[in-house]
Amino acid sequence: MKTMTVNGTVVHVEDYWTVLDACRFYGIEIPTLCHYDGLSPGGLCRLCVVEMGEGERTKVATACNYPVAAGLVVRTDSERVVRTRKVLVELLLARCPSSKTLQDLAAKMGVQRVRFTAKNENCILCGLCVRVCAEQMGAKAIDFAGRGKERRVAPPFDLKSELCRNCGACMYICPVCQLRCQGPEPPGVVCGACLNLEPVCLKENKDDEGSGVKCL
Repeated sequence: MKTMTVNGTVVHVEDYWTVLDACRFYGIEIPTLCHYDGLSPGGLCRLCVVEMGEGERTKVATACNYPVAAGLVVRTDSERVVRTRKVLVELLLARCPSSKTLQDLAAKMGVQRVRFTAKNENCILCGLCVRVCAEQMGAKAIDFAGRGKERRVAPPFDLKSELCRNCGACMYICPVCQLRCQGPEPPGVVCGACLNLEPVCLKENKDDEGSGVKCL
């Protein structure tokens, strides 16, 4: 058992926990996209960033793969953290602007407009599909390929792997291919109109002014 400080409160944590584990145990919300219980931490979406240290000697690091340490000082909602997360959400949303998961997350964070050019991709390179295929399904039928802006998820040699069983786990766990948002807002604007609806996304939701917001 170790002792660390989170948002000014001294807490006791298990030696094997990560900072994300500790924060969630004490009810502190930290957004994630590439983290999934039962899979190894990836730290690829970067949304779980927190600020560590005191005074001027602080750093921003991902909480999902950062181990707890005695005396560690963590802030999860500092101005620097909030600003960093908003920029990260903008970048992710520019890559996959039709993802309802990203649209809702951006609206929740107060992001109203994306300043970056939309790419209209279908992948944010979070690696969840790669890890679930390897660690849970034991197939390793897909992996990362390419470097830099050419990086992508693909089967070996871009040919369907014989190890793939068409289980659908990669589709199930993907945070951006579950639901597609087709809201009425122009490109670059965060809709957020169907945030917190039950069920998750209705075919048509009437806002306060009576205009329809259509979703898949």
